[in-house]
Amino acid sequence: MSIYYTAFDFKHFLNIMFYYQVEGPKPRFSYFKEKPIVLDTNKRIVDIICYCLMPNHFHFLLRQNKEGGITEFISKISNSYTKYFNTKNERVGPLLQGEFQSVHIESNEQLLHLSRYIHLNPLIGYVTKDLRTYKWSSYAQYLGLTNSNVCSKDIILEQFKSTDDYESFVLDQVSYARELDIIKHQLLDFE
Repeated sequence: MSIYYTAFDFKHFLNIMFYYQVEGPKPRFSYFKEKPIVLDTNKRIVDIICYCLMPNHFHFLLRQNKEGGITEFISKISNSYTKYFNTKNERVGPLLQGEFQSVHIESNEQLLHLSRYIHLNPLIGYVTKDLRTYKWSSYAQYLGLTNSNVCSKDIILEQFKSTDDYESFVLDQVSYARELDIIKHQLLDFE
């Protein structure tokens, strides 16, 4: 089931992400979305390293700045977006299935691999043919194609000589990632 029906739904989710990564007190979200309000981004409960919104799910690479910050962030964005989506589409009940899954990153290699995995998702899932033009991912921000400040991308990009090197790092694994995706779906068929 798609959790975003329109470009406005994706944009609304992005606003929710930005809003809830900052610790309160702050103006209600309904005020935030109606007029520009500057939030104190020095009070983030999480740093969003990278993200990707897919038609029926989302991925985040987060750094926790406060005890329980990741759980709080995911809970708030999930609840807020579900309320918005249900009201807008005159539906009831949960939108997202199950509890969120998280993995503690234990090495720099894992950190880099996860950023690549997240950024490749729309290409591997055949949602887009060009990652550079996919609006619902932090990939364009990483390449300097947008001036958004949602992500704390330096932890990744400081490990590459240039954004071109990062792009090569990501795109060099497209074929391998597609093969893994096929294997993953074949394994699910046998269960």
